[in-house]
Parts: sequence; C-alpha cells; structure tokens
Amino acid sequence: MVLQLALLLAILATGLISGFFYAYSCSVNTGLGRLNDAVYLKAMQSINRAVLNPLFFLTFFGTLVLLPVVTWLEFRLVGTTNTFYGLLVSSLLYFFGVFLVTAMGNVPLNDALAQFDIEAATEADIRQQRLAFEGPWNRFHLIRSVFNALAFAGAVWAGLQA
Repeated sequence: MVLQLALLLAILATGLISGFFYAYSCSVNTGLGRLNDAVYLKAMQSINRAVLNPLFFLTFFGTLVLLPVVTWLEFRLVGTTNTFYGLLVSSLLYFFGVFLVTAMGNVPLNDALAQFDIEAATEADIRQQRLAFEGPWNRFHLIRSVFNALAFAGAVWAGLQA
C-alpha cells in the first residue's frame, strides 16, 4: 500500500510539473515574447517572484524526492523489475534534465534579471538585458520541459508495469 501510494504521488507530482512547463511553453513564453523589451522584462521579474511559492516548491522539489524514494521502495520491496528500471530512468531524467538545468541555467538567469533595475536603465541596456536573458532562458526551459515530459512518461510507464 505504501509503495502504491508513493508511486501515485510520484507520478502525479511529475505530471504536474511537466504540465506546468508545457503550459508555460505553449502560452506564457509565446505571449511574453510579443511584448516590448521593458514590459517583457518586468513581466518576467514578476513571474519569477510569483513562482517562488509553497505550492510550486512542493511539486518541484517533491518530484525530486518522490521519484528516487519510490524507486528505492520498489527495489527494496519488489526487486529489479521493469517498474524499478522505469522509475530509475525517470529519477535520473528529472534530476539531471529538470532539476540541474533549472538550478544551473534558469535560476541564475532569473537571479540576474531580478537585480536588473529597469527603471534606471536606458533603452539600449533594456534591449541588451532581454537579449542576454530571453534566448538562453527559453533554451534551458525547452531542455527541462522535454526531460520532464520524458520523466513523466517513464513514471507512467513504470506505474503501468506495477
């Protein structure tokens, strides 16, 4: 029962974050991309502050913990099954492709943007800041979105094997 509940929670958390990144890619990034430079930067600063909330942290970091925990439980209670291998792959995909990409790519860009004073900047400074932020941030976001979708697919596949 504990294993099944942990597996369900891991799949749910992975799916929620995958959906969050997918929706962001399909709508938020597209909409923000249409804004002028200063408005784009202000909007991203606001979004980056807003996303730092307990609900996001619970799912983002919860997935980081739940996937390895349920992988370990599967190994300890059942053994090296297809479910175990699917969860192991999902755990690795999430850690390296989502968590580390976010921590080492998106977060430093967000932090740099948070320090940028739009009101005191010239138009040229604002344009340069957008160029330094938007392309790299979107590339990192695409990477973590793909890896998260793969981790979710792996977790669902593992759940179907259980």
